[in-house]
Amino acid sequence: MTLPKINPLKTKSWRDLKNHFDEIKSYTISYFFDNDSDRFESFSIKFGDLLVDYSKNRINDKTLEIFEKLAEEIKLDNAIESYFGGEKINETERRAVLHTAVRSQSDETLILDGIDIIEKIKTERERVFKFTNEVISGDYLGFSGKKISTIVNVGIGGSDLGPKMVTEALKFYKNHLNIKFISNIDGDHIHSLLELLDPETTLFIIVSKSFKTQETLTNGETIKKWFIKKTNTDAISKHFVAISNNLDKTKDFGISSDKTFPMNDWVGGRFSLWSSAGITIALAIGQDNFQELLGGAQEIDYHFKTAKFRDNIPKVLALIGIWYTNFWNAETEAIVPYTEYLRSLPAYLQQSVMESNGKSINREGEKINYQTSPIIWGASGTNSQHAFFQHIHQGTKLIPVDFIGFRNSLFGNTEHQKKLLANLIGQVNALMKGKNKDEVEKELLSKKINEDEIKFLTPYKIFEGNKPSNTMIFDKVTPKNIGRLIAIYEHKIFVQGIVWNIFSYDQWGVELGKELADEILKKKNLNLSSLENYLFS
Repeated sequence: MTLPKINPLKTKSWRDLKNHFDEIKSYTISYFFDNDSDRFESFSIKFGDLLVDYSKNRINDKTLEIFEKLAEEIKLDNAIESYFGGEKINETERRAVLHTAVRSQSDETLILDGIDIIEKIKTERERVFKFTNEVISGDYLGFSGKKISTIVNVGIGGSDLGPKMVTEALKFYKNHLNIKFISNIDGDHIHSLLELLDPETTLFIIVSKSFKTQETLTNGETIKKWFIKKTNTDAISKHFVAISNNLDKTKDFGISSDKTFPMNDWVGGRFSLWSSAGITIALAIGQDNFQELLGGAQEIDYHFKTAKFRDNIPKVLALIGIWYTNFWNAETEAIVPYTEYLRSLPAYLQQSVMESNGKSINREGEKINYQTSPIIWGASGTNSQHAFFQHIHQGTKLIPVDFIGFRNSLFGNTEHQKKLLANLIGQVNALMKGKNKDEVEKELLSKKINEDEIKFLTPYKIFEGNKPSNTMIFDKVTPKNIGRLIAIYEHKIFVQGIVWNIFSYDQWGVELGKELADEILKKKNLNLSSLENYLFS
């Protein structure tokens, strides 16, 4: 038993937060600014070129003081030590949680089950880089002697969402290789993609730890049949790579051992992009950029372990999230990156957050009586402003927002970048300040609208404001900054799981539907023309 098992509702700090909530629930964020000229400086964190502004929240100094006491009371620092130290904190699966280790570039030792896994990690990483460098350089040739020009990542969940999000995010840094992704078991999707591929110049990366994942293996077998039919050869070993621990299954598939890379069982799929499962990222952006990605995440790892509470980005953001989920009854959080490169970030975080903390049983096996993971959603700005921001501004739900922006354009287009960031800043301030009745009436009067029309329109144009947000501003989209960003959210997930007294690193809720699907396929001979017989049976 490695993690503390403390019901947060039974702590003094939780009771203090409830009392504190009653004290300040009628205060607005604008009120806090009006009464504290240093609020922005006091409620923001600078980390290198990263600025994290959390001043636009319904919190004050006392809130943070109680947050810190809660962290102490639930023994967060002890849990962090167990997390990084390789203790088996994924207790229901008897596994350590060491995605932080596979991105480590230090020479420190880390002993797991009597073995220094850092040396093992370095060896695996060098194998990945050796292979990816051969493909990128053109030294690696397909069965017909042609160079590889297209990479297809075949996976699902974290084996798809992580590599896909990062390769999109770092498209500016990509090389000549075309990167494609197949995840859904939808046959129409896979066949529409295969029609566009040249089997002589395509390399398929099949990512499945067990090499038994239904979607991934079904897609893999379909691709294999297509490849053999198109090429009239069984040169599978030249065009298929596996990320898996099941060497027997990969061998049976036709993938040679020198093109099979391990996926350690102490790295969860939704956090696996740092490991061999990130081979598609390394193929897309090259070794140096991939190492920069790892380095950015490692910087945040060290920051998370060592920074004091009020300077600790993941800790502060995690407790703010708990504040809204458990005290303000917010049900969702919106993620809005102001760069199209990060358009897939909300979907990636949807899985990593909700699969991790969407739990209702505590670490003692008991049903819990408080809320855990919020629903994560979002889209890129400014598109989102013309989609769901109406609801955030004037709807009936409280929706905290994370804004993510970058000071500089990668292509040096300052005109567009100024307008993009003006929109980000405008939304942050509009959510906080709103627009009251007097302001609306004054604005309408200035447009020489008659009194009856003003009376009619005014209620619809009022914005109550006091909508909370966090803002993260980086210098520009770089591999290092994307690594930092992902690691911040990973550690936020960890902190919230510790506070909620749940196990964040299993995902038993994924299994039942899959089991029933297998049962239907095996026992009931699914007839597509009469699905109603199955839906109501």
